[in-house]
Amino acid sequence: MLFNTLQFAIFFIIVYLLYLILNHKWQNRMLLVASYIFYGAWDWRFLSLLFISTILDYFCALKIHESNDVGKRKCFLSLSIIGNLGLLGFFKYFNFFAANLQLLLSRFGFHVSPHFLHIILPVGISFYTFQTMSYTIDVYRREMEPTKSFLNFSLFVSYFPQLVAGPIIRARDLLPQMLAPRKITLDKFYEGCYLIFWGLFQKVFIADNLAKIVDYVFASPPPYNGAMVILALYAFAFQIYCDFAGYSTIARGLGSCMGFDIMVNFNLPYFSTNPREFWQRWHISLSTWLRDYLYIPLGGNKKGNFMTYRNLAITMLLGGLWHGAAWTFVIWGAYHGLLLIIQRLLKPLLGKSLVIKNIFLGRLWFFVKIAFFFHLICLGWLIFRAQSLTQVWQMLLGLTSDFYITPDLHLGRVALKMVFFLWLLWIVELFQFRKNDSLIVLKSSVLIRTVFYYISFLLLLIFGVTGGKEFIYFQF
Repeated sequence: MLFNTLQFAIFFIIVYLLYLILNHKWQNRMLLVASYIFYGAWDWRFLSLLFISTILDYFCALKIHESNDVGKRKCFLSLSIIGNLGLLGFFKYFNFFAANLQLLLSRFGFHVSPHFLHIILPVGISFYTFQTMSYTIDVYRREMEPTKSFLNFSLFVSYFPQLVAGPIIRARDLLPQMLAPRKITLDKFYEGCYLIFWGLFQKVFIADNLAKIVDYVFASPPPYNGAMVILALYAFAFQIYCDFAGYSTIARGLGSCMGFDIMVNFNLPYFSTNPREFWQRWHISLSTWLRDYLYIPLGGNKKGNFMTYRNLAITMLLGGLWHGAAWTFVIWGAYHGLLLIIQRLLKPLLGKSLVIKNIFLGRLWFFVKIAFFFHLICLGWLIFRAQSLTQVWQMLLGLTSDFYITPDLHLGRVALKMVFFLWLLWIVELFQFRKNDSLIVLKSSVLIRTVFYYISFLLLLIFGVTGGKEFIYFQF
């Protein structure tokens, strides 16, 4: 069931009307049933995986909390981690590792025929397994106590707004909101409606229209024209941002309407001037998860420069692999790990940069840093979006050796289309950045809000892509 469909709109209206008339206890039970219906709409068979993960972590967390024996606590923590990663690894990575093992053995003269799985990837498995693992780890660290209510814990795992594409919310943030009665106010309802609308606008008007440009270029055979590759990379940078941020924004809006506070998952990432800042703004729930449950346990930056670089590399490599079972994602993770390492290496030099006192020159320098780093991000997006490492190489060749502009490419027309789909986003985000407020539209005057809603609704109605195109991160 997709957020950008009439089916979901009907589903949510029914759920919300029931939610308004029920008391807290029955609200939670109804949301649990609704969440299982929502997830089962894709494939009811995969509900068993969601249920297994829920039972496993509920049981392990209770056993960890009950015991003071270090060995026993570690045993149940290991059971939780191995169980969740086992599910994730089997369904998401089995074919990838089997194919690569087959290739490796063939290089040494061994010919094997592994059995490959012919099943689709269970939607959202990367998200809910990480979410439930963080719960047992937090209980093990004694940072929170486990809940004894299996139904409320099940709702935490399966809560439908953020179930299949995040944010990956920690139990200590979401579970207390489920255990206590929630208060719905008009302000939260208006905020939720705005977030749902803006998220749909990002997805249906911006992302799905830019997808046509991106898909055309990446589906084309080589050789590639460098100018078209650059435009496709610009388009993909905003397509994946508006697609994923749009989902997270809708999830926040749905939660807000029901009295929940769901974390901000994207905070103007393309205003970043360096790799570290980018990962503080992009997919915040994943980057903080990797920091807290992988990077810091590995030693973080506490054991010298070499170990810090090693920990960054391992964290980003696994972060890349989390996105998908392909070498392109691994290389993309390694690329961002390298950027983080280079930033740390250059930090002493960058720290001595000349302070620009002139306001105009200071802003110009800030813009230059944003533009420079944005192009580094786009280079990473080439690796991420390409269908193979061969295509990455062919497109890089196009960028360096086949950069020519001819009338038949219609580059100007493509560029104008991109501007048309992006201009409103740029204006809104510029004001959000200047005021440091993601809800600046809601706090604007009646006139500004009226113009904003009129223009965006008109664009959505006339040019929005219908048919319920899937969100990109469903495949991860």
